[in-house]
Amino acid sequence: MSRNPERNDRKSGKKTAPSVKPGGRFDAPRGQDRGGNKSGGWNPNPPAKAFSDSAPRPSRNTKADADNFVWGRHPVLAALSNPARKGMGRLIVTADRAAEIERDRLAPNGHKAEIMDPQQIDRLLPAGAVHQGFAFKVAPLEGVALEDIAGDASGVIVMLDQLTDPQNVGAIFRSALAFGAKGIVVQDRHSPALAGALAKASAGATERLPCARVTNLSRALEKLADMGWRAVGLDGSADLTLEQALDAQPTVLVMGSEGDGVRRLVAEHCEAMAKIPMPGGFESLNVSNAAAIALYETARAQGRANAA
Repeated sequence: MSRNPERNDRKSGKKTAPSVKPGGRFDAPRGQDRGGNKSGGWNPNPPAKAFSDSAPRPSRNTKADADNFVWGRHPVLAALSNPARKGMGRLIVTADRAAEIERDRLAPNGHKAEIMDPQQIDRLLPAGAVHQGFAFKVAPLEGVALEDIAGDASGVIVMLDQLTDPQNVGAIFRSALAFGAKGIVVQDRHSPALAGALAKASAGATERLPCARVTNLSRALEKLADMGWRAVGLDGSADLTLEQALDAQPTVLVMGSEGDGVRRLVAEHCEAMAKIPMPGGFESLNVSNAAAIALYETARAQGRANAA
C-alpha cells in the first residue's frame, strides 16, 4: 500500500510531463494539443457556453430569492386569502391553475394571475421546490406585536428558542394552528423568514397564525408572566413529565433547538421544565413532533380543567 494518500495518477501518483523529441518537436501530454490547450477532459479555462432556450440554465436563486417566494397549492391559496396581502405580490401560475382560481374565486383580494408553464416556474424557485403550479412572489410577513397575541390570557402560545430549520418551524406552525394556539413567538435574529420552504411545510399556517418577533426571549417571558401566562419549557432530562407540569392556566410552551435545547437563561424564566416520557427507550424526537405532542397534552389539560 502506498504511503502517499494524495495520488494524482492511476498507478504511480506521478503526473505525466511534456517531452521533447529529437528535432525539437514538442509532444504534449495526452489530452492536450501542441499549444498546450486541452483537447478533452477538464479545462481550467473553458470557453463560455451559450445556453439555448431548451438547455437547462444555471440556477440564479439565492436564499434572499427563496425568502421572497411562497409556493405550493395550500401556502399560495392561504396567502391570496390573507387580507394583509392585498395589493402585494406577483401571482405566477400555470394555465389550469389560473382557470381554477378564476372559477372558484380563490383570489378574493384582487390578485391577477401571470401564466407560465411548469418549467418556467421551476426556474424561478429553488431546486426541488414542489410548486404544484402555484408560485407567489411577495415579501415575508413582518409579524405582530407580542401584545396582539397575548393580550387575552387564555389558551396556549408556542415560543421557539433559536429553531432555524425551515421544515421544523413550518411543521410547528401547522401543528400550532391545528391545536388552536394563539400564535408563535420567535427571536428576531435567529429565526427563518415566513416564506419559502417554511411556508410550504406549514401548508398555509404561516398566513393564518400570528407570529411575534421579539428581540429577547427572556424579556418576552417576563412580559408574558406579567400578563398572566405560565411558561413550560421542554427538556428531555427534566424531572417532571408534561402531564405533571401542565394545568389549566394560560401556557407558553417553550421549544428549544434539537442540538442545544432551551438555553439556560430562557429556561430560568420558565416556571417549569418538563419532558415527554418515552417508554420505547429511544429518546430522540424531532422537535416538530415533540411540539405536536406538547400541544396535544396542553389542549387536553386545559380541556379537562374547563370540563370540571
